[in-house]
Amino acid sequence: MNAAVIAGLAFVGIFGTTLVGMRLRAALPDHQLSAETKDTVRVGMGLVATMTALLLGLLIATAKGSYDTQRSQVIQMAGRVGYLDRVLTLYGPETAEIRSLLHVSTESLIQKLWLDERSQEAQVDPALATGQVVYSSIHKLAPQNDEQRALKAQALDTINDLGKTRWLLFAQADTSIPTPLLVMVVVWLAIIFLSFGLFAPTNKTVVVAMIVVSLLVSSALFLILELDRPFDGVIQVSSAPMSNALSNLGR
Repeated sequence: MNAAVIAGLAFVGIFGTTLVGMRLRAALPDHQLSAETKDTVRVGMGLVATMTALLLGLLIATAKGSYDTQRSQVIQMAGRVGYLDRVLTLYGPETAEIRSLLHVSTESLIQKLWLDERSQEAQVDPALATGQVVYSSIHKLAPQNDEQRALKAQALDTINDLGKTRWLLFAQADTSIPTPLLVMVVVWLAIIFLSFGLFAPTNKTVVVAMIVVSLLVSSALFLILELDRPFDGVIQVSSAPMSNALSNLGR
């Protein structure tokens, strides 16, 4: 589900429980809202709020770690693509076709990772899209001297590393945030805001303040979900490193 939709539902649920708390306040008798009762509830909600803050911090750290890891992998892959092209250039003119295949393979990878840049008309061979054709072509090279043998070995090592990183990125496409954990955070936040509404005075200032706070809390959930999907949504890993590497291939 879209991160904005989930954050919107969280906002509705959190602010809705605040309004429920205000309704309950009006319905409860005065002796149920004594100072001792308020203090007791506040102590309990303070504990829940602390636990929720820790859990939110854990979710943000997890999502940010996933984002940074995949961003680093993209940068490393861009560097290896450029390095592989240089190695093939040094090998000799017989690698011209392989370098052309590398260009197509890199372009296909960019289209697969960043869906908004996908060309609907481009039809790419699946084997080429995964780099299998490039690997096979390099493996078939027949070195004529020690320098070419060394360059072929470097090229094979680099294409192997590229393949591993490529599959690692695709394997990490699934969310790293467990759904039950996310639901638990929203439920805890709803309970906290229920207590806010239960003991807060019913006036426009309080309602506006609760709307703003609910929006801010929901935006934190939106940020977590966006960071957890670094190739989709508003907060994306930049495709600039791969695009730059692609534009420099063959030069």
